[in-house]
Amino acid sequence: MSERVYNVLFICAHNSTRSIMAEGILNSLGQGRFKAYSAGSHPGGSVNPWALKTLAAMHMPSEGYRSKDWAEFARPDAPRLDFVVTVCDIAAGEVCPVWPGQPMTAHWGVTDPAAFVGSDEQKAKVFWDTAIALKRRIELMLALPWSLDKMAIQREINDIGTR
Repeated sequence: MSERVYNVLFICAHNSTRSIMAEGILNSLGQGRFKAYSAGSHPGGSVNPWALKTLAAMHMPSEGYRSKDWAEFARPDAPRLDFVVTVCDIAAGEVCPVWPGQPMTAHWGVTDPAAFVGSDEQKAKVFWDTAIALKRRIELMLALPWSLDKMAIQREINDIGTR
């Protein structure tokens, strides 16, 4: 892999839970080789506190996140994206903006832990399980042989969503 930093945008409908956790996990594990962002097709305006608690429990940064519209990343002054990954089925089924730079795209759908109803202990476990699923996929992405051609990387990025 070259010295350049790869920009990754994680998308979820409300940009309050899964995409936020994915952003935090990749920024923590990417060791400066990747810069993660997150956005939503219909942002909820706030970040789920359970997502932040989960990141903190994973010893990852849990401050400074905000729920934002994906249109911020389609503007000419937005970071040039290398990858756009949807983490919820709702966002995956929507018509996305045109991303500058024609990034590779993939869908890594995971269940929405915010939809879970139960005790705080049960909720913490559901959020943890979702974060671990995202972490495993991100680790698979980080372990890719970056010497592959663009088509092979696209295939590998897509395949990660099925694991």
